[in-house]
Amino acid sequence: MTTNTILFLLFSLMIAGGLSFFQYYYKAKTKSKVNLILAFLRFLSIFGILLILINPIISRKTLEIVKTPLPIVVDNSSSIIDLKAKETALELYKKLFQNKDLQEKFDVQSYLFDSEFQQSDEFNFKGTQTNLEEVAKSLKSIYKNTTFPSVLITDGNQTLGNDYVYSFDANNKIYPLVVGDTTPFLDLKVSQLNVNKYAFQKNKFPVEVFLQYSGNKSVIADFSISQRNSILNKQSISFSSSKKSAIINVLLPADKIGLQVFKAAISSKEKEKNTYNNTKNFAVEVIDQKTNVAIISAINHPDIGALKRAIESNAQQKVTLVKPKEINELQDYNVLILYQPTAEFKSLFENNKLAGINALIITGTNTDFNFLNQQQNSLVFKMSGQKEDYLAGFNSQFNLFATDNIGFENFPPLQNAFGTVTTNRNVSTLLSSKIRNIETNSPLLAFAENQGKRSVFLLGENFWKWRLQSHIDNQSFEKFDVFVDKIIQYLASNNSKKSLVVNHENFYNSGEAIEISASYFNKNYEFDEKARLTISVTNTKTKQVKNYDLLRANNSFKVNLDGLLAGQYNFLVKELNSNTTYNSHFEILDFDIEKQFVNPDAQKLNQLASQTQAKVHYPNQVDVLIKTLLEDENYKAIQKEIVTKTPLIDWVWLLVMIAISLASEWFIRKYNGML
Repeated sequence: MTTNTILFLLFSLMIAGGLSFFQYYYKAKTKSKVNLILAFLRFLSIFGILLILINPIISRKTLEIVKTPLPIVVDNSSSIIDLKAKETALELYKKLFQNKDLQEKFDVQSYLFDSEFQQSDEFNFKGTQTNLEEVAKSLKSIYKNTTFPSVLITDGNQTLGNDYVYSFDANNKIYPLVVGDTTPFLDLKVSQLNVNKYAFQKNKFPVEVFLQYSGNKSVIADFSISQRNSILNKQSISFSSSKKSAIINVLLPADKIGLQVFKAAISSKEKEKNTYNNTKNFAVEVIDQKTNVAIISAINHPDIGALKRAIESNAQQKVTLVKPKEINELQDYNVLILYQPTAEFKSLFENNKLAGINALIITGTNTDFNFLNQQQNSLVFKMSGQKEDYLAGFNSQFNLFATDNIGFENFPPLQNAFGTVTTNRNVSTLLSSKIRNIETNSPLLAFAENQGKRSVFLLGENFWKWRLQSHIDNQSFEKFDVFVDKIIQYLASNNSKKSLVVNHENFYNSGEAIEISASYFNKNYEFDEKARLTISVTNTKTKQVKNYDLLRANNSFKVNLDGLLAGQYNFLVKELNSNTTYNSHFEILDFDIEKQFVNPDAQKLNQLASQTQAKVHYPNQVDVLIKTLLEDENYKAIQKEIVTKTPLIDWVWLLVMIAISLASEWFIRKYNGML
């Protein structure tokens, strides 16, 4: 409390005492006990009011020691068990976490990671994926603008995410503690296999296999691809100390329609420590039809290339680029994409009135809108010659098919002519348009259906920037390409509307996220948020049944079936209110990516340590690591002075006291006839 505050308090006592004395003693005719009580009550009231005005504050200074954080991050993936390093990892963790000298110098904190990163001091080593990149991102986020060391107890084998070596902050030292036997063993491995998910009947599909060898002696291995008991391809591969890898390219026939499961295997006469990584199962869906898409344009534009790549990311779809006057047989195509139509497209529109092929119409600054008004009646364009940039707004109530918001509001604007666009009743809007965040009440992406014929309108050019922005946001084109794929699927299908729509894959790999989504629509084909969806999953071999509820997520319902064993499954999705059902099947392929390793990746952990000016340590060097951390002068505790200011009085209770004293004074004066 300051000197001025103390003087104000003394001055307030004098004022309150003086006024009370002046009213009830100096001017009073009698000096009774009642006057004394009234004077005291008046003194409390005046002094209380002055206290509120002064509001005296007490300052307290405390000293706080802020220690440097020391996160100890433990690899919780199942590869730790497979490398027989579970007990070692736990022992190392306890020795570090319980060290009193480390606790005195650092703020020791415990974390684990597998596919995700979380704070914990209990480890079960059952993680199905290892994502060291997530560790780097999480540590940067938690300890932002802080210099600190980290201890990483891991085998260094990553199965998910980008390369972790350059993901960590180079200014913060990472000390890897390598667990697992680093002794090199002879090992043959099917390290990677590339194949398309889909193939077409009576064609051949390519399979690319990457084989790896660990060892110093020369080995001749047998590689084969089989389906059930039939060997489809077999060849011998030689490895040596100088030849550690091989790439095999094979063409396999797609004879049977449906899901076909194959096995790639490598073996030799040499004894191996780990034979699980000698085989890898893969599956291909053989289909008997392909969606042919024609992109018709009279001009060259980057949008065309972006659209072609997005559509052909689905192997079931093939794109042909053609000029409007060069296209002959429309019946050769399942979907037409008309890019910025002008009068050159007149014969094409007339021919398509007879062919009835669904079309995606994309407009832009080169579009003839008067011509477009004559050729269709779903949208009416009243456009000027001025150009304008249009931002997108996502309509979460869109219900023609299930789709997620992939960040449309953050995408760059599309360019189109300035004007007004009005829609008919049979038009559904997925994306509305905005000019500088001002709603135009016009569509940007609209879907129309008239007498069984479907049309889609994208009103703007330069959507190649959307695909690029999606890749920047997600490090992949996948989300944008899936969005385009759903539009093409909508146009390629003329099926009547279904009330229950379910999206799923026909096969999954063990350890992958197994997610099934569904959408339920009412009689007006509006998305029903109150729907109650359940799924029943049955293992075809064991007949074991598991039931789940589908949970609401945006404009769909989703369920995660992680944890199911490899095998074939039938499933039934049911909407409980209407008893609408959908049944299908999927297969989980036997593949545990965490069992692919025979040694820890000490080389990469050495790279990581060097990148952060630290050093790799092994289990027998844990005492050296502790000594290094304790002797590092860069990590000193910081003493902070914290000043806390608290009011001397609680003004609420003071107001209550003032009210009570004034009320008491009034009642006493009233009782004694002094009013």
